This record gives sequence, C-alpha cells and structure tokens, in this order.
Amino acid sequence: MAQPRTLSGIPLESHYGSPAPGEYPYTRGIHAAMYRAKLWTMRQFSGFATPEETNARYRYLLAQGQSGLSVAFDLPTLMGCDPDDAAALGEVGKCGVSIASLADMETLFDGIPLDKVSVSMTINSPAPVLFAMYLAVAEKQGVPFENLNGTLQNDILKEYIAQKEFLYPPRPSMRLVTDVVEYATRHVPKYNPISISGYHIREAGSTAVQELAFTLRDGIEYVEWALERGLAVDEFAPRLSFFFNAHSDFFEEIAKYRAARRIWARVMRERFSAQDEKSWKLRFHTQTAGCSLTWQQPYNNVVRTALQALAGVMGGTQSLHTNSLDEAYALPSEQAVTLALRTQQIIAHESGVAAVADPLGGSHYVEALTDEVERQALEYIRRIDEMGGMIPAIERNFPQGEIAEASYQYQKRVESGEQVIVGVNRYTQENEPKLAILKIDEAAEQSQVEKVTELRAGRDAARVDAALAALQAAAKSNSNTMPLILDAVRAYATTGEICRTLGGVFGGWQERSVL
Repeated sequence: MAQPRTLSGIPLESHYGSPAPGEYPYTRGIHAAMYRAKLWTMRQFSGFATPEETNARYRYLLAQGQSGLSVAFDLPTLMGCDPDDAAALGEVGKCGVSIASLADMETLFDGIPLDKVSVSMTINSPAPVLFAMYLAVAEKQGVPFENLNGTLQNDILKEYIAQKEFLYPPRPSMRLVTDVVEYATRHVPKYNPISISGYHIREAGSTAVQELAFTLRDGIEYVEWALERGLAVDEFAPRLSFFFNAHSDFFEEIAKYRAARRIWARVMRERFSAQDEKSWKLRFHTQTAGCSLTWQQPYNNVVRTALQALAGVMGGTQSLHTNSLDEAYALPSEQAVTLALRTQQIIAHESGVAAVADPLGGSHYVEALTDEVERQALEYIRRIDEMGGMIPAIERNFPQGEIAEASYQYQKRVESGEQVIVGVNRYTQENEPKLAILKIDEAAEQSQVEKVTELRAGRDAARVDAALAALQAAAKSNSNTMPLILDAVRAYATTGEICRTLGGVFGGWQERSVL
C-alpha cells in the first residue's frame, strides 16, 4: 500500500508520538495500523415491518457498500411475544422486524450468505431464542457454525439499568446469558456472544462517565459469571465486545473511548489474570446518539451525526452505525439511510482521518480529559464493587438513580437555555418544510399474524411439545439451555412459546420505582 499523503502531498506516518497504537494498555487503539490496514465495519442498524421487506432493505444496503448487517427487531419480538399475542397489538413491525419463528428468520436472510456477511442482532431477554434461529438458518444454508461472524447483544444487565426490556429476574437472566457465552465459546468460536452496551444507558440520560463506568462494570459481572461456570478467562474473553454511544461533546466522547480501552485492559490483566493479549483488547461498535436527534429542523441531524461519527472514528471504533436525519419522526426512509451510510463513506475516504491512528493522541486537552474520565469511571466501579457487584447495585436502584438524576439535570439546562440545542431552544424557525417519512403499512401486522397461525397449523405439534418439555426440564436443572432452545427452534416453536416456557420456570420481575 502506498504511503498516505495529505491533499498537499505531505506524507503521513501511521501514528505520531508514543506509545504506539496496539501497545498495552491500548489507549491509542487496539491495532498498530488501525484504519490504514482495515476500515471500520459500516453496519447500519435496520429492520421494519415483515421479514420480506427487511430482507429487501438489507440487500439494498449491501449493494450500497455496507459491510455488515445489524438486525433491529420489533417490540413484540424484543419482549418475547408472538405477533398474535394481545400484548403485540399495534406494535408488530413498527420499530423493527417481526420474527416469530425459524420460518421468519429464513426469510430475513434469504439470499444472504451467512458465511460471507457478518450479522449483529440487537436482542436481549429473548437473545438465546433469536441466536438459535440464526444458527438454524446457517445449518439450512450449509454453513458450519465455526464460519459464522457477528455479534449478539445478549446484554441483560443494561435492560434492568436503562432500556427495561427484561422478561425474567436478574439471576436466571444472567444464567441464560452465560449459557449463550458457554455455547458460543464451544461451538461458534468466531461469533461475539455478547455486546456489552453503554448505548442504551446513554440514551436513558446518563453522562459519558456513567455510560463508561456502568458498561465496564457490567462487563466485569459477565466475566465473573462465566468464570463461575467453569470457563477459563482466555477461552471467552477475546470474543467479548462492547457497544458505545457517540454523543455531541466531541472531545469528551473521544476521551471516553480511549479511557475505556485502558480500563478494560488493566481489569482483564490485573483483576482476572488473563494471559492472552486478545483478552485485554476492548473491541467496540459505536452508534451515533439517537437521543440527540431533533424533530425540529431535522436536516441539522445530518451535521450532528457527522460530528458524532467522526468522534467514534477518531476514538478508534471497530464498527459504526450512523443515524438517519428522520429518526426523530420514524424509522429511516431509504433516502435517509443512504445519506447516513454516505456520511461514513465520506469520513472514511475524503476526510483523511483514517490515515493516522489516534490523531489527537498527545493533545494536552485530550490526554487530561482521558485521565479524568478514567478517574471518575473507576470511582463508580469501586462503589459498585463495594455493593457486592452490579446485580446488588441494580436491586438497590443505584445506577438507575444516578442516570435519572443526570437526565434531570441535563433537561433543566436545556430548558433554561444553558445547554444550547440548535433549532430547539435557539435559532428556531417556523413553517419548517415537511419530511417524507417511512410509514409501516398496517397490513404488515396482519401478514405476520396469518403466517404464525399457518405455521402452527402445519408443523409437527408433537415434536414442538416434546422440545418445549425438554427445554422446561433443562431450565429447572443446571444444564445449558442453548441445545434445547435450538431443538425447539428447529421444530418451529415460536418466540413466544419458548419464552413462555422459560418464564414458567424463572418467573417475572418487577422493578422498584426510583424516587
């Protein structure tokens, strides 16, 4: 590869100053050459209406140069409900794609070779079920599990902290997370079985420091549970991944990513005695801040997203989703999502930032900010350790209360005008032009209801009943549930049926209010 140069012809080194990127504790990046060797994965989050419609969007995005898929599921799927469940009424296909069975998953990935396209899935409480469906589709495509690449979110702790899409109490939920980690470690070695997510913590109103601290402490909790299961740390830790928000405070976000790598490297080497260098390296996906998007003057969102994406890239992300300008109104239109993808491509190929690793390394401001973000995050981690870990902290409503207070203080600053939001509390205008937005046809819900009804009528009912009974027995024992979930999925048991079977053993969970 020719040495990169500026537009004026000035040759550029791969990095400037020391330590070099790729050196422990990886403050400056986990790879020596960073994007000079390989660009980040451009992975737009997408899913809406029916599997057929989402499959068409995936084919379109791949044709436009996207390099990985990220599946957005609708609310009924996220909550373990089938489309004909009373709780699903009016929500099917609205915020993502409806997946009720293996048949739907087969349609979702029709014509998409799973051995060539990495797939990320944002699913948490029903994560084992959707992961099993994905594996079963790979089987039908003739793709060995060991050839699959991608990431399962499978991060239940942040659901209790922030997003609230949980089905079962924390401890049995953690057992299911660990089942997936163990199964993937043994059988799907290139797939990341968990994406420890700060994104939703930030969307709930946290500060950057809180996002970093609670996310990394969640990661510590998952490591502890896997160790208790009997896994060796270097068996599974190299496949742990993270998911961070890219908000609007440009330099603080870059400092957050740099601090995250440094904290995690030291935690893995010093706290857990990991020996494999891959276990020390924090790999993360970034998504620009949905909570920063405004319905007022929506074209301003293009600028916000570009700056946030640039922070993610300059902070060393491994993959990136850029939000679309219309997402304060609806799921993104094809035109809007194309512009969001082009934003990444312009940053990659026209800005020059991919030529040099950690270009802000050595800046007095950025280095000092990195140190302070790290110090404050470590203080939060210390406090949670003293509480006995993240589950006791959640049961005490500690992270929830901290986020609620941070969100309240931020909103006060916005309403007072101290925090300027362009187009909202300053530089406003009337009679803004209307956007053409994506509307989900109500027929999508009826279509999904009809399909699941036909599925139940045509499948081998005795095989389904036997598979669910075996899963129930496994849930009551200490057995790993993943093989039994996979058997139920192969029999075309539905998402709702499998989740209800687990719920019959584990029970539900009611969060206490934060006052």
